[in-house]
Amino acid sequence: MIELSNITKTYQMGSQVVHALKGVDLTIEEGEFVAIMGPSGSGKSTLMNMIGCLDVPTSGQYTLDDIDVSQMTDDEQARVRNKRIGFVFQQFNLLPRTTAVKQVSLPLMYAGFSRSERTDRAVEALTAVGLGDRTGHKPDELSGGQQQRVAIARALAPKPSIILADEPTGALDTHSGEEIMGIFKEMHGEGMTIVIITHDPEVAEQAERTIWIRDGVIVD
Repeated sequence: MIELSNITKTYQMGSQVVHALKGVDLTIEEGEFVAIMGPSGSGKSTLMNMIGCLDVPTSGQYTLDDIDVSQMTDDEQARVRNKRIGFVFQQFNLLPRTTAVKQVSLPLMYAGFSRSERTDRAVEALTAVGLGDRTGHKPDELSGGQQQRVAIARALAPKPSIILADEPTGALDTHSGEEIMGIFKEMHGEGMTIVIITHDPEVAEQAERTIWIRDGVIVD
């Protein structure tokens, strides 16, 4: 499903050139549950941006679902993201005065679904993460773990082929983090492809495979 071939990424920082990725080769199969680990500055965030079609490589090829996305324009990448990738972040990125069902409906509005379709899908996604009785609640009426469930439901609602999660338990207590990982494992059991960026070995242990990146290179 995901194939990166000799991916490099360089940034110009003033007079300095930063080599964030240095010839990365990586394949992730459909239905896999993969964790990506590495120290700060290792390139894991840049790698996440590549996989998530948030950035394009300086050189190399990235193929997602047999589509070459390496040289796409911003608009083309946005269409791929909206259709194929669901994002979950450490900070929940919820709108403070908006109910859970409306939060989850937002990406569906951009995807062109009708209002009734958006509501149906949002309720279905919230029910799938155990919040079917919290659809009308706003973020300040939900715990941290419940807010992250809303964020996961928002990622699930467009029915993407991949969930890409960046430190999804980083802002949660241990119990809430375990609950969130339980949801990811359930999603994986249903055939979803999941890629988690994490610095937590206990989170990575729950994936099928851990990829280690250091200094812009995959080392294990």
